[in-house]
Amino acid sequence: MIAQTSMGSYNTISNFQRLLSFTKQLTSHVNQGSHDKALTLFHHMQASLALPLDAHVFSLVLKSCSAVRRPQLGAAVHSHVTKSSFLSNPFVACALVDMYGKCVSVWTARHLFDEIPHRNVVVWNSMISVCTRNADVAEALRLFEAMDVEPDVSTYNTIIAGTSGMDDGLSRAVEVYRKMCERGWKPDLITLLALLRACVGVAAFRFIKEIHGYDVRNEIDSHSQLSSGLVEAYGRCGCLENAHSVFRGLKEKDVVAWSSLISVYAVHGEARAAFNVFREMESAKVVPDEITFLAVMKACSHAEGLADEALSCFDCMRNYGVQPNSDHYSCLVDVLSRAGRLCEAYEIIRKMPVKVTARAWGALLSGCRTYGNLELAEIAGKALSELEPDNPSHYLLLSTIYVSLGRHDEAQRMRREMRQKGVKAPVGSSWMVQE
Repeated sequence: MIAQTSMGSYNTISNFQRLLSFTKQLTSHVNQGSHDKALTLFHHMQASLALPLDAHVFSLVLKSCSAVRRPQLGAAVHSHVTKSSFLSNPFVACALVDMYGKCVSVWTARHLFDEIPHRNVVVWNSMISVCTRNADVAEALRLFEAMDVEPDVSTYNTIIAGTSGMDDGLSRAVEVYRKMCERGWKPDLITLLALLRACVGVAAFRFIKEIHGYDVRNEIDSHSQLSSGLVEAYGRCGCLENAHSVFRGLKEKDVVAWSSLISVYAVHGEARAAFNVFREMESAKVVPDEITFLAVMKACSHAEGLADEALSCFDCMRNYGVQPNSDHYSCLVDVLSRAGRLCEAYEIIRKMPVKVTARAWGALLSGCRTYGNLELAEIAGKALSELEPDNPSHYLLLSTIYVSLGRHDEAQRMRREMRQKGVKAPVGSSWMVQE
């Protein structure tokens, strides 16, 4: 009897040690993004261990289910969670809400959320994140207002990030930010980045300066991420001197910072300055990426006489192991089309190894309008009508080309075609922020 008891205790200890070992492996797989390995290990744990699995294991497995979009397995884990009474565990509850939100629907995640017996701020944050991630900001705001626990920094950051993409995003984001500060929460890097995104869209110079000042006073950004955003934000406002000053103040200038400054000069047509920054970047031994090259090529498109430089930049990409994508090809077509080199631009389109986008055809069509090339204009117009049949700008542009060449019958035909397809020209609008 004593021997049997000892053997039973030994088996329990052995199983517990194996559970600990498996859990460490599972954690490692999940943290490294090896989710298929994690799920395979989970199945092995279920089959080989005599001990019940704990809440931590289920929360890890649910993360992997979310990552590889395995809703059926996630639902099976949910069943185990319910039987083991782990739904009250906030980490398991968060993982379930997140899994249903990513793999099934917001409604399913919300249905589960309403069933969770004890919802702390982490669980609320998870449900709010599901809503903002699925662009249901209105529901996220309703949840935010309905919270029966004190929101934390993560809550406010999620709401600020969500509202920043709305039409009146800046005013809403600032309102939430002010409320956050009034409740005694200190903004962090994520807060400022979310606010900055809202500012950039409407060039809110005063508030960008406020974010910059807060960053300097509190030394929030030690990795240049916010500073790179400030460079772009100041540039969007037309404050090139401020943008350049922030850039020069960076202790470590990574590829994001360099690319941001190049983009600033590109947007404002300062092509030579953009090229000079690019050369400085190369001299500093910072390896450019696809975004850097796109910024340099955009600078060429905003200035005259730089088509050869754009071609040289495009060829240079391969020296750095950067594979041109559809954006790079479209930008090159734009540069050549603006320079009147329409046949070259058309050859680029014909030989593209990637899918030709409406942007590339649109750039060629715009060049045809400028230089009166009807033959290529009709080719581009036909391609655009197939790619974007509901976009009125293509029909109107081709119609304008017909009119400029005295081909009024063809212009009328284009407008009739628009009416027959129910395509209507949009009303123009713009944003401004009154300081």
